[in-house]
Amino acid sequence: MALKITEECINCDVCEPECPNDAIYQGIEIYEIDPNKCTECVGHYDEPQCQQVCPIDCIPLDPDRMETEEELWEKFTKLTGQPAE
Repeated sequence: MALKITEECINCDVCEPECPNDAIYQGIEIYEIDPNKCTECVGHYDEPQCQQVCPIDCIPLDPDRMETEEELWEKFTKLTGQPAE
């Protein structure tokens, strides 16, 4: 499942550069996550890097975007051109 940034976001700018898929971008009021690019860092890291650096914990899993680990690996493969491990 993709992650999402909630309205508690304070626009601190720390999450955007941490995303290996460039899924995080500045929205109209707060940062947002493109669910088509978010793999929860599968293929890159053991844990979502944006969640690790967020000082206010405003990046939960998005229950409207359920994805299995296999689906996240498929997305990783499509985005990077690298084979799944």
